[in-house]
Order: sequence, then C-alpha cells, then structure tokens
Amino acid sequence: MRAEDDTELDVRDAFAAHGGALFSFARKALGDRAEAEDCVQEAFIRAWRNRDLYRSERGSVRTWLFAITRNLIIDSLRARARRPAPSDLEKMQWPSEQVTEDILIVERLVLYEALATLTYEHRQVIAAVQLNGVGYSELSAQTGVPVATLRTRMYYGLRSLRTALGGHAREEGDAFAAGGADDVARAYD
Repeated sequence: MRAEDDTELDVRDAFAAHGGALFSFARKALGDRAEAEDCVQEAFIRAWRNRDLYRSERGSVRTWLFAITRNLIIDSLRARARRPAPSDLEKMQWPSEQVTEDILIVERLVLYEALATLTYEHRQVIAAVQLNGVGYSELSAQTGVPVATLRTRMYYGLRSLRTALGGHAREEGDAFAAGGADDVARAYD
C-alpha cells in the first residue's frame, strides 16, 4: 500500500539525475569501466522491475539506487574473487593482491553505507574527529556547537554506527567493530 504523497518511481528521470554518480561510484569501486557500466545498467533494470517497492519514507531515490548498486558491486567483487587464477607466475601474483584490495573496498562500502544511515550531525562529528583528526575544540569553533554536545553526538553516533554495521563488523579489533565503537566512544568522553 502506497502513501498518498508517494508517486511511482520514474526510472528515466532517476537515470538522468543519478546515473553519472552511480557510474562514478561503481567505476571507482571496481576499477573497470565495462564492469561498472554493467553494474549501473543492472541497477536500473532492478529499480525498474521493483519500482513499485520503492517507498520515499524509507529513503530518497538516490539512496535506494546507491544501495542497489552497492549490492551489485559486492556481488561483482565476490565473483571476481572466485575466478580461477591465471597460469603464469607473473599473473598469479596480481590476483592475490587484488583480492585483498577488493575486500578492503567491500569493507569501505559497508562502512559508507552505515555512515549514511546516521544523521548529518552524528556523521559530521565522526568524520571530523575519527577520520580527519580534528579535535573537539577546533570542531566546536568551526560549527559553533558546544564541546559537550559534540561528545554526546560522537557517543550516540558511534553507537548507531555499531548497530548499523551489525553482522558486517569485524572482530579483529577494528575501531568500528561490534563492541569496539564503545571503546572509541569512551576514549573521547
């Protein structure tokens, strides 16, 4: 059942508005233009086939399309990792390095998706402090938000991030792994 203000997704308009961004995202993640084109094409085919499932209250069209594309990228990277290795010694060295790189890309995509679920305020504090190394005092001066409020946003942001990561969090001591976000939050309290 659709909400009254929900209109059906127009895939043609969505492609015009977001196709370029999705292609850039896929190309950067996959490192292969043809594979990125295939991913974006498949994303819009899936969006068209499932256009009646789109709900604006669950997120914007852009967010929905990026989620579809992200899933296709992950599938493509997993398929690439299952391909047999080339036979000569020089080519055999490259796939093992690429697989490690692919895993890092997948982890980065999962983290970006989890960050996208946070509010702007929480994401802003986490990005500034955790990723860019900005101190709370400096961030407070930049934003005009008191330090105590920034620390609170960090705590709840990391908590939400840990929940969003759910089963994707690694147990290897990663700062954002399940349980690890609490340690990072305590360090900044």
